[in-house]
Parts: sequence; C-alpha cells; structure tokens
Amino acid sequence: MKSVDQWLDEYGESHQNSANKTLHWICVPIIVVSLIGLLWSLPVPGAIGEISPLLNWGTLVLAMAVLYYFSMSRSLAFGMLAFVILVTLCIMGLQNLPWSLWVVCLALFVVAWIGQFIGHHYEGKRPSFFKDVQFLMIGPLWLLSFIYRKLRIPY
Repeated sequence: MKSVDQWLDEYGESHQNSANKTLHWICVPIIVVSLIGLLWSLPVPGAIGEISPLLNWGTLVLAMAVLYYFSMSRSLAFGMLAFVILVTLCIMGLQNLPWSLWVVCLALFVVAWIGQFIGHHYEGKRPSFFKDVQFLMIGPLWLLSFIYRKLRIPY
C-alpha cells in the first residue's frame, strides 16, 4: 500500500503548471460538491429517509471517503472531515435554489470537469485518474496538503 506522501507526490507529477493548479483549486471542490449533490438527490429507502434528510447516498459516500482518508493519514482525515462538513453545508444551500438539486449539480459537475481538462491541456499531461482511479480521491487531499504545509501541520 502506498503512503500518503507517495500518493501526493505521484499526483503532483501531473499538476505542475500554474494554470492547471489554479483550475484544480477551483474545480476539485466544485466536483466534490456536485458529485455528492447528485448522490444526495437519489432516492433512499423511505424508512431511512424518515430518520433524517442527512441520511442519503451522498453522506454515505462522504463517510466512506473519510474512512479511506483515515487509512492514509489521521491528520489529513480530520482536515477532510472539516471539508466534508463544508460540502454538506454547500449542498444544503444549493437545495434552496429554485432549481432541482440534481440539475444544479449536474451543470456544476460538467463545467468543473471541463475546467479540469482545460487545466490538463495546459499541463500537457493526462489526468492522474487515467492511471489509477484512486487518484479521484487524492485530488482533494492534495489540495489540503498545501494548506497543511503552509500552516506547518504535520501529516
């Protein structure tokens, strides 16, 4: 199993261009919010949905993601837990728009992925997830690692 540093270093190899990095800072969080929002929109069994509107497919995926991050780095996982709370609050806010949550999230998802591919065009390298799908989980962690290094938080 790769260490968190190995994952981050390997991800960073195809993210050196400043335009690509900037687009990732914008697009990765939007992709996470939109993907979780799409999953949030899927129907859940009635008995589960009656317990809480927060019990849905989106929050299930977020919970599994945090467990994945804990397997890599306890410190980064706590940071990702804070990000998960922000994602949840964003989705709750998006639900207040006059359009269906899934429509808004689908539009955000498509536009953000276009931004990602534009960034990789500038980079001149294919996105890392073409090599290993797990890199889709590393993108948010890679961004968080910059914040940790800036704040001198070990991970």
